[in-house]
Amino acid sequence: MSSSHWQHYEHEADIGVLGIGRTKAEAFAQAALAMTAIITEPDKVSADIKLDIDCEAPDDELLFVDWLNALIFQMSVRKILFSRFDVDIESGHLHACAWGEIVDQHKHRPVVEIKGATYTTLSVHQDDQGNWRAQTVVDV
Repeated sequence: MSSSHWQHYEHEADIGVLGIGRTKAEAFAQAALAMTAIITEPDKVSADIKLDIDCEAPDDELLFVDWLNALIFQMSVRKILFSRFDVDIESGHLHACAWGEIVDQHKHRPVVEIKGATYTTLSVHQDDQGNWRAQTVVDV
């Protein structure tokens, strides 16, 4: 079983997302998948549409928030949900491919809309086992 995974955690009226992976890029991808799981079951989202996303920031925490907010922007503007992510991070620059499909109310039954990633509980670091952890709270 892979050590990469995602989780939610409660934070007042909002929801925390946590991505864990062997690399920072995997942790970012898992956190993005956790965002999808707030809205619908990720397994219900087909990977039919591919979008390229680029972000740049002076540190890992700001890059993580920019990454999530870029996805939230695309979800809002294009009415799309994502189910697959290929993330590459190098020297403060993130390039990713995100795959998904247009929201289908009947198929996806979205429960909330994510408004934005916040700086609350924001953290990107390697844990004692060498896994990368990326977390923050998203406003729903």
